[in-house]
Amino acid sequence: MVQLGYFTLDTLDIDKARAFYGALFGWRFDETASGPAYAHVADSNPAFGLTKVERTRDFTHLYFRVDDVDALRARVVELGGKAAIPSDSPSGRSVVVCDDQGVSFSLWKPAAGY
Repeated sequence: MVQLGYFTLDTLDIDKARAFYGALFGWRFDETASGPAYAHVADSNPAFGLTKVERTRDFTHLYFRVDDVDALRARVVELGGKAAIPSDSPSGRSVVVCDDQGVSFSLWKPAAGY
């Protein structure tokens, strides 16, 4: 069974978002897994973070935890969806895809330890 494995909240300003959500929810951030355009919320389950974007959306971005990002990326395209080029980061391999109606989500295979 595929389950939600990761999600992000989009923000225009990472530092302001870290301050806001840290004060609101008491979130701490994992500095090792964070960078200028991303802040990983420490000890989160499922894992999630804040992502810097140029324009915000009014919904979260969901990452479904999968065993094989590349195989499922190909399957999305076979089913009439679209897929970006996969990328690798310290948290694992992921790719943004959209279904045949244009709804976007990501596929994510976590790195060891996530």
